[in-house]
Amino acid sequence: MTHLSNAPANAAVARHQDRLYHDLNTPQEILAIRQEIRRFADEHVAPVAYAIGHTEESVAAFPRDLFAKMAKAGLFGIPFAADVGGRGLKYPTAATAVMIEELAYHSNSVAAIVDVHCILAGNALNHGADSIKQRYLQPLVSGDKIGSFATTEPDASTDLSVEAMGTHATRTEDGYIVNGCKRFISNAPVADFVVLLCVDGARMTELVVELNWPGVRVGEPDKKMGNHGQLTADIYFDNVKVPMTNVVGQPGEGLKIALQTLTFGRIGIAASGTGMAQALFDHSIARLTTRRAFGKVIAQFQHWQFKMAERATEIENARNLYLKAALRMDEGLAFPEPEAAMAKWYGTNLAGEFARDAVQIFGGYGFMRELAADGSHYRVEEIYRDCKIAEIYEGTNEIQKLVIARAIFGKDITG
Repeated sequence: MTHLSNAPANAAVARHQDRLYHDLNTPQEILAIRQEIRRFADEHVAPVAYAIGHTEESVAAFPRDLFAKMAKAGLFGIPFAADVGGRGLKYPTAATAVMIEELAYHSNSVAAIVDVHCILAGNALNHGADSIKQRYLQPLVSGDKIGSFATTEPDASTDLSVEAMGTHATRTEDGYIVNGCKRFISNAPVADFVVLLCVDGARMTELVVELNWPGVRVGEPDKKMGNHGQLTADIYFDNVKVPMTNVVGQPGEGLKIALQTLTFGRIGIAASGTGMAQALFDHSIARLTTRRAFGKVIAQFQHWQFKMAERATEIENARNLYLKAALRMDEGLAFPEPEAAMAKWYGTNLAGEFARDAVQIFGGYGFMRELAADGSHYRVEEIYRDCKIAEIYEGTNEIQKLVIARAIFGKDITG
């Protein structure tokens, strides 16, 4: 049915995913999770998404009420086993990725908060001893503690080598002394602890550091182009004493844990790109079928018919890629490549390219954060700002292409 009147600003739009995407291969458990999270997101995320996405970063602006609702609804238990308070799902990676997609549909900031809390901090803690899980993972699952995860530094991000990193953990009789600085650490301004990758002699070690310990200082939230609800900040470590009981896994195995965690993270970011692309599609269809130009609705112009046909196909591919990577990880593969790299590059690149188209579809309205005349606003502007970081964090898209190339040519050729 073609709608010929202009849709009211800020109105909810029809979803096209279920009509166009025929999910024949995903386990029923995952389909049920998608519907559960969609209901939750429609009820609790959508009403506050605009405020989250357009309020300048500050500790006071962190969506604590929504965080508490997600915890109460059991969202943080989706990735984890029953013995730490999780749901004990058969396909936890795929379920988590689907959760991220459905949250990102309304707010990429919220999806990013959950990604860091569950996929990065939570997954890293899964490598820890039972005492680590009891003290940190169980409170993370219940939402009583907020987690953060730190690899990036002022001069080290893509390159996580011993030579590049400057945060060092020096062995003592009963633990470590940590010195250094981490940068762009999501959730840091509100987190209770950070899972921290440090140089430990000639290797690297993961440590859990509580952010209220002596010698730890968290900087003010960064002011970013997008993802305003996802707070990031520097964390400084000045002779911080960390007991041996806070080592995640074994000393010297930190890089392996971090890389496996970041692989899971890439699947999550691929899902968030897919969620943003689906939102762009739905909002664009609503605009194209209601906005008139030259005596007809814009959707009657073949240029946009063909463009949206391409985007629908690309969303299909993006969703299939991240689900395939997730299901391979659920089969026990710590590094499901090249699918994880393909999914991350493809899904986030799609969101970025589509955001540009979507703003064009809305014209001047798409460029507005808010129209002064009536207070109206459109989701495409927020996604245009939010989607860029998805091409950068959890491994830049250039690195994803390198991973894919290695699968093609081998490391001897690609380096």
